[in-house]
Amino acid sequence: MNDFSMYCTIGLRHVLALNAYDHLLFLVLLLAPYVGQEWKKMLLLVSFFTIGHTLSLLVTAFKPLPCSENYIELGILATIFCTAWFNMVMLLKTSKRNSIVAIATITFVFGCIHGLGFSSSFHALLPGSSVEKMIPLGAFALGIETAQLVVLILVLLMQFVLHTLFRFNKRDFILMTSCFALGVLMPLFLQNPIWKK
Repeated sequence: MNDFSMYCTIGLRHVLALNAYDHLLFLVLLLAPYVGQEWKKMLLLVSFFTIGHTLSLLVTAFKPLPCSENYIELGILATIFCTAWFNMVMLLKTSKRNSIVAIATITFVFGCIHGLGFSSSFHALLPGSSVEKMIPLGAFALGIETAQLVVLILVLLMQFVLHTLFRFNKRDFILMTSCFALGVLMPLFLQNPIWKK
């Protein structure tokens, strides 16, 4: 396997590995409010997330940020919490028009935060100068985007199955995913080592 393929595979595994459930959870929440006809919006959002994630890795490839991993982990949990909370609040609004540009911008920022969570591991994977990291970073970003497209397809399939077999509507799916995410987040938030100082 050449280096490009190897780093692309690492990007795929970064998203699709079961122990990377924070990434998966965020993506499911991000995509939950959309249905099959809105696939272009879904594609736009996952792409903005990838760009933000990659930008963080690009910046830290030149100069690592002097920030505790525990704070970054809290930031990642906050992105998931905010997305779940936003989804639930939007269910209560009578006017549900949201600017996709605004949501994509916030998704980009959240992608930057998630990218910071992988920056130290990324440095360990890539010995050498910052310039030598550019091609592996591109391959990694391609792997991330491909994996997120897989998640997008799985979310659409899950919505279809739940709607067809269990008569779940869009509102039910959003509530189910948001409540599940909030339930998963609480123990992770409380277990963060930052509270033990």
